Amino acid sequence: MLGEDLQWFITLAELERVGAAAERLHIAQPTLSRMLARLERRLGAELFDRFGKRITLNEFGRVYYEHARRAQSELDAAARTIADLTNPAKGVVRLAFLHSFGGWLVPQLVGGFRRGSGGITVTLRQGAAEKLTHLVLDGVADLAIVSPRPAVPGLGWRGLLHQPLVLAVPAEHRLAGRRQVRLADLADAEFITMHPGFGMRRIFDDLCAAADIRPRIAFESSDLMTVSGLVAAGLGVAVLPLEDPAPVGARIGPVTIPLADAGAAREVGLIWSAAAAPSDAVRRFRDFAEDWALRRRGIPTVRR
Repeated sequence: MLGEDLQWFITLAELERVGAAAERLHIAQPTLSRMLARLERRLGAELFDRFGKRITLNEFGRVYYEHARRAQSELDAAARTIADLTNPAKGVVRLAFLHSFGGWLVPQLVGGFRRGSGGITVTLRQGAAEKLTHLVLDGVADLAIVSPRPAVPGLGWRGLLHQPLVLAVPAEHRLAGRRQVRLADLADAEFITMHPGFGMRRIFDDLCAAADIRPRIAFESSDLMTVSGLVAAGLGVAVLPLEDPAPVGARIGPVTIPLADAGAAREVGLIWSAAAAPSDAVRRFRDFAEDWALRRRGIPTVRR
C-alpha cells in the first residue's frame, strides 16, 4: 500500500465508522466501502466486525492497523528527510509537551528557535506524560518535553531544567507561615493531585512513598492551574513545581512552602525515539533547547 492508501485505512480504523471516515477523507462512502472490500480480499481476511452501521477492528484488523501506523510513520519520516536534504533551511519539528509547560517554557523555546530558524515549522501537541511517551515511540511526535524522565527503554533524553517542588496550602492553613515543611508533617492532610498518568502524579506518589505516608486524595485534575486554584479555595493542599516565571494570578493563589524532603524537585527534559533518525530540523531544535538550558544556568555554549 502507498502512503495515501495507508491513511484511509488508519482513519477508518481509528473512527470505526465508514460514514465518519469517508467525511474526514472527503471521499464517497460507497467508494471507501469498496476500498475496504478490495483490501480484505487481497489479505484473505476480514479486518472489521460489522454491527449495523458501526464497525470494530477484529484480531486481524488490529495487527494490520499497528503495522500500517508504523509504516505511515516511516513514510512520513522519509518525506521529512528528503525535504531537509532538498532545502536544509526548512523542515518540520513535531513537538509534544505537558500542559504545565504551555504557559512559559514552550513559548520561550519555540519563540527563540523560530527567530533563528524562520523556515522551520514547529507543530504542537499536549498531553499527559504517558501519552507523550507513546507519541514519541510511535513516531507521531519527534520530540516531547516531559517530567520526570520516563522509565521506558528506547528513548533518548536531554535534561533542560531542575525545578524545586513546593507545598501549596490555603492562606489560612496552619503551615502557611512555615519556612519549610516535610510531607511527613501532612499525613492527615487532604491532597489535590494530578490524575494518574501525569508526570507530577508519579513524582507525588514517589515522594509520599519515600515519606511513608498514604495520602488522602480529595480531588484529581489534569491541569496544574486547576490544582492551584482548588488549593487557594481551601479544598486541600498540593505538591507543585516552583514555576518560572510565576504563573498569572500567583499573587492571589495559594501560599507556597519549600519542601525539605530529599528529591523534592522535578527534572524536565526532552525525549525522542532512539530508533528514529532525526531530521536536520529536529537536530537543530534539540541543540537549541540544550543551549537554551545551558545559557539559563550561566554556562557558555559553543557549537561547531
